[in-house]
Order: sequence, then structure tokens, then C-alpha cells
Amino acid sequence: MSGSTWRRLVICIAVAAVFGVISSKTGIVGWQTALAAVGEQAADGPAGEVPNFVIIFTDDQGYQDVGCFGSPDIRTPNLDRMAAEGMKFTDFYVTAPVCSPSRASLMTGSYCDRVSVTRVFFPRDNTGLHPNEITIAELLQTRGYATACIGKWHLGHLPPFLPTNQGFDYYFGIPYSNDMSIERDGKRGPPVYRNDQIVEHPAEQATLTKRYTEEAVKFIEQNRQRPFFLYLAHTMPHVPLAASEAFLGKSKRGLYGDVIEEIDWSVGQVLEALRRLGLSEKTIVVFTSDNGPWLIMKKHGGSALPLRDGKGTLYEGGMRVPCIMWGPGRIPAGKTCSEVAATIDILPTFAALAGAKLPEDRIIDGKDIWPLMSGQPGAKSPHQAFFYRRNGVRAGNWKLLLTAAKPAQSAAKPGEKQPPKSADAPDSKAGQSQTAKPAAAPPTVELYDLATDIGEKNNLAEQHPDVVERLRKLLQDHNAEINKNQRPQGVVEPSP
Repeated sequence: MSGSTWRRLVICIAVAAVFGVISSKTGIVGWQTALAAVGEQAADGPAGEVPNFVIIFTDDQGYQDVGCFGSPDIRTPNLDRMAAEGMKFTDFYVTAPVCSPSRASLMTGSYCDRVSVTRVFFPRDNTGLHPNEITIAELLQTRGYATACIGKWHLGHLPPFLPTNQGFDYYFGIPYSNDMSIERDGKRGPPVYRNDQIVEHPAEQATLTKRYTEEAVKFIEQNRQRPFFLYLAHTMPHVPLAASEAFLGKSKRGLYGDVIEEIDWSVGQVLEALRRLGLSEKTIVVFTSDNGPWLIMKKHGGSALPLRDGKGTLYEGGMRVPCIMWGPGRIPAGKTCSEVAATIDILPTFAALAGAKLPEDRIIDGKDIWPLMSGQPGAKSPHQAFFYRRNGVRAGNWKLLLTAAKPAQSAAKPGEKQPPKSADAPDSKAGQSQTAKPAAAPPTVELYDLATDIGEKNNLAEQHPDVVERLRKLLQDHNAEINKNQRPQGVVEPSP
């Protein structure tokens, strides 16, 4: 076992002893068992040349908010070049239309309901992603990877939940959304952490994207002689928006466009560092967003066109996100993949490429999508069905939604006000409007053919009752299986 793995194991045990990590199902024994399995894998050591991995994850960026995905007024030359040199995924999904649940799935390869991260975490919370969970970073550490998380974490801010106790050797960033605050020395605002220490409060948000980028490039340079995993999770375009002086006031789309164009610059800096260091053919880069655009923010929110709605809803605009994958010599250039894939697929795919063993004591919902990424002829989605939380399912081009009754909504336009009023509110449920409804209101059955109706305008439920029943059964079976094999979220209680 590497020195960093030993240090991580010792720190986790010490922190759990002090803060009392509570698990209603697996408990501390399950945690020790999981980490023991990691240790066994680490003993194998790396075999042969394995790729480096970079995930660039933005916050609340809409499906249309990239040039190559159709933005009419936001310039993204670096992302467009990335797509020209790599592969664009048009049917790429997150597992929840809000921050924390989406990120939990990315890190664990599991549906957010399976890992019991079903709402957004706040600074007052004593909960987070359970330390029993094995993250992408922890799996890659077993193969000798250096790991860093730079940017927004949002999977718990207490010590057991921070990135440095979830498989990352290094962390720099804000541990939750940039509109969340703590009070410190008479000042309020979000803190910036370096590893497990606050180094800046309140955060200077105008320079965050620039500083995240500098930290990312530095990490790549420092680890160019060994395999590495960089998770660069930009704080923006979540509100409040801010951009550095070099980008402020430059976009036709206003401040929101400035923010996206600076993120595009950041992507260019990361890719250029890989080229300069001779690492481009040794590295796979994935760019995507955590959920759809926050439409109620109007000009400070993005666009999901031609999809319907945005953040906080289970329509395509909330769950389908722009995705570009790049890996010269590994991922074919200039290709588009329209097969269903999702953030839950990244963990098993990276694990397979790195030669890491997936844990056998839990269900991983994601699938290895390397046949899609590598452009293998005839490759199809490994998902027979993809689930929209507990209320929807896509099988092929058919999508079924079982939602509480509410007025029909048309395809979202930039700046349109859409429910929920606050997708990050502590009592909100992802994918549901906060509009009050009668307790006995029957569920609305919505069926869409996404092949011909990407904007979800034409409900075909009455015309195709057989499809409705087939998809309803898939959803019922999925929910029953989740209930049977659900894992707990982490809870920290003060020691008595």
C-alpha cells in the first residue's frame, strides 16, 4: 500500500473516532471492510501504462451553453476544439437536477437514491457522502494515481466528508455552493479550503476560475511523471456570478457569458498544459455539467434549448447536460455519440482503463462505456433503462415521467421563470415543483418519444398505454431494488 493510502486510512480512522461517523446499516465495521478491500487492491500496484484522467465539471451550465451545442452568443473556442478533436455526447445524463445528489453519483458510480444523497447539503448540516463509499479517487489511488480535487465539492464540509478523506491527496476550493455562507471574524461568505484548512474567507469569487485553473495546471506539472486524476469542479456558473477582469464585460451574453467564456479559457489552459508536457495522448479528459441551467435566475442563468425546462426538474433540460470527451489516440476525433450515457458510467469506465477492481460488496449502477468513447463500430448504450430519480425512466427513445399534477410547461427559453423557485432550498425535492398541490392529486403520466420530440411537448401516454405499462414496470422494479439495496448517507455526531 502506498504512503498516501496509509495516511488516508489512518486519518479516516482517527477522524471517525473523534466525530463518531454513524451508519444505520453498515456501521464502522462496514467502513473498515471497504477500506481493507482498497488496501488489498493497492498491493497489486500499477501494471503497464495507464491513462491520466481529468474531469472538468461545471455548475448549472445548460445544454446549449457551449458553442458546439448550439449557443448563439457564447464563444467557446477551446471547448469547440475539444469536441473537434474528440467526441460530443448528445444524450449524456446526470442522476439528479441539483448539486449534491448529482455529485454523489459522479463520485460513486451509483444513483443518488442508492447512496441516500437526495438533497443539497448546507453549511449547517452534519451530513455528507458516507466515508464507506468508495469514490473514483479511492479506486484510482489503488493503482498508484495522484489525485486532486480543485473547486466545488458539495458532498459534506465536516472533516470525515472532505475530499482529503474521500480519496483525494489534495484539495483546494469552496466545499459547497458559492451562495452559501459561514460567519467568521465578523464576516460572512463562503470559505476557501486548502486541504482541510480554511485559507480565505470570504472567498474572492472574481478570481476563483483563474486560481482553480492555476492550481490544476500546477498539479498536472507536478505529477507528469506518474498517473494522475484531476477533478476540476468549477464553482460557476452557479450564482452569484463573477469573472476576472480579463473576461468581464466581453461576452454578448452578459455576465453569464463572461463566466462561461472564462471557463472555456480554463479548459484551454488545461489542454494546452497536457500538450506542452507531452501528455495529451496519455490523458482522457471529460467535460460536463452537474445539472441543467437555473432558469429562474433569468439573465444570470443559462439555456437548455432545445430541451424542456432546467435545474430542479426531471425534464430533459434538468437532467441532460453537455458532454465532451477528449483523448487523442484513444477517442476518435470529430465524432458524435447519441447513445445514452451518464456520469455514473465514469467510475466503472475509468476503473477498467486503470486496471482497478470494482468493489464487490455493493451495487455500482454505472457501466463501462469505453466501447462508446472509443468509437467501436456498432457500440450501443449499456443501459437498458436510465432512471430519473424515482419518478421517471428512459428506455430506448421512450421516456416516462410519473409526476405530481402541474400545468404543462413549454420548452425553456433563456431567462424564463420556471419552478421550482429555489432548487437549492433545504426542503426542496429534486425534480418537483414547490407549488402546493392537493394531497390526493393523482400522478400525472407523461410519455415522450425523444427521437421525434426532444422538447417534450407532446404527451403520448394515452396513445401508447402498452409502452406506459412496460416503462412503469421498469420503474417500479428499479425503486424496489433501490429500497432493498440502499446505502446510508454519512452523519457526524459529537462524541459524548
